[in-house]
Amino acid sequence: MSIELESAAHLAPHALAFSPEIAPAVTRRSYDHVVLPGDFPDPTVTKIGDTYWASATSAEWGAVFPLFTSQNLIDWELVGHVFPNKLPDWAGSNFWAPEFHCENGRTYMYYTARKKGGMLCVAVASADHPAGPYTDHGPLVGQEAGSIDGFAMPDENGDLYLIWKEDGNSCYQDTPIWAQRLNDERTALIGEATELFGNDVTWEGPLVEGSALVHHNGYFYMFYAGNSCCGKGCNYATGVARSRALLGPWEKYDQNPILDRNTTWKCPGHGTVTQMDGRWFLLHHAYLADSHEFVGRQGILSEFTWNADNWPEFERRSPQAAPIRDLARLNIADEFGGDRLGLEWQWPIGQQPVAAVRNGQLHLQADGSRLGAVVARRSHVATYKAATTLDLAKLPADTYAGLAAVGDPYNALAIMAGNGKVQIWHVKSGKQQSLVQVFVDPCDTITLRLEVWGGQRYRFAYSTDGATWLALPTDNFSLNGTYLPPWDRGVRVALVAQGDEGNSAIFNNFIILNKR
Repeated sequence: MSIELESAAHLAPHALAFSPEIAPAVTRRSYDHVVLPGDFPDPTVTKIGDTYWASATSAEWGAVFPLFTSQNLIDWELVGHVFPNKLPDWAGSNFWAPEFHCENGRTYMYYTARKKGGMLCVAVASADHPAGPYTDHGPLVGQEAGSIDGFAMPDENGDLYLIWKEDGNSCYQDTPIWAQRLNDERTALIGEATELFGNDVTWEGPLVEGSALVHHNGYFYMFYAGNSCCGKGCNYATGVARSRALLGPWEKYDQNPILDRNTTWKCPGHGTVTQMDGRWFLLHHAYLADSHEFVGRQGILSEFTWNADNWPEFERRSPQAAPIRDLARLNIADEFGGDRLGLEWQWPIGQQPVAAVRNGQLHLQADGSRLGAVVARRSHVATYKAATTLDLAKLPADTYAGLAAVGDPYNALAIMAGNGKVQIWHVKSGKQQSLVQVFVDPCDTITLRLEVWGGQRYRFAYSTDGATWLALPTDNFSLNGTYLPPWDRGVRVALVAQGDEGNSAIFNNFIILNKR
């Protein structure tokens, strides 16, 4: 059965960015664009050979640390992950802030993760090719307050140092930025750590973090973020400091922050510098004001220049990227062709489900947890319709399957079918409750639909013929989903299967149609 929501152009599954219209020859092309739409915080970028590579924070969603390639910094293709299936044995959560370093034909990925039962650490993995496979070498540093946001940078003598943030704000302390030399294998720290600077300027608030360094015109420049990164109350911004020597002394720019909010973008920060055709760019994240925490922090390219005093300057001191206008390019229409799920699908960390694609269907093995097994896609806007068609005749008894808006496994809104009923499930703070249920006559397939406006108001409906929609009744016409997104992540749209592990749900398709 096809999903007849409305007409939509066919979309390539990996279309994660859009290309601007070709400008007149006399006009300087703008590269200020949303290049990683959706929830891609703390992006990193580097050029290896003739190809740009990018990655971003995964947080609590697998697979961990996406790998993108591009030839022009605008159009990016998802080609893999640093940890596609198996996580490092030592790490359990908080997979944040990956940073590339390339040396002697080898690619290193410095990243943050939380030690199982312990503190946040900066660790490193390496590969013979930037696409992997990567070998993990474990933590490099894990201070009592936590250590995050590692970045590798050679000093003026060519010795490679790790720069990182001590996560003092997690325990109401200051947040010094440290540097310490790496060994020749780049897998351990040697010598003594040196403090570079801390949060000592008013705009920085409780922290400085997200260091990214570049050497230019005789100076080391550190682009860094200050203040609160995430959620409704965020006030993140970007500053810069410079020094003739890597270990200091460092001078902060008296015009900081150099990149701050405007009416379109909020909380721009935590980026990495790159160059193309003699022009300079920062790939960083920011919230689109219209969708904010419901979509998450999106990857934005912002160009900067160097002023007469050799400090970087951004136009209007804020992101100039326009919101994506052609939202249809970001629609999702997955008919489950091929023999496996596409790389864009995600699952909660440590809960990778058993999923198989065959004969144009997704077979998702059920799980007995509160929401069940989950495979999800990032949302791109806060207003959309989503739907899936479920092979109801083959759904085992006491197994439920459906479609959900998921903040994390403990917070979700779902429309579920099973045992002759369609229900709305409310999962909040880990407690699952059926809010509404209606009985349906036996049928071979059923199509489930959710609609959301502004990330906050949800409605649910189902169809047994693919054309006639029956709304599930709710007291206030719609349900409130403002509780869904965690402080640091956007909402995903998921297929879910709940029940005994030996049972499976069969899905025929998955569609998201974006709206303004």
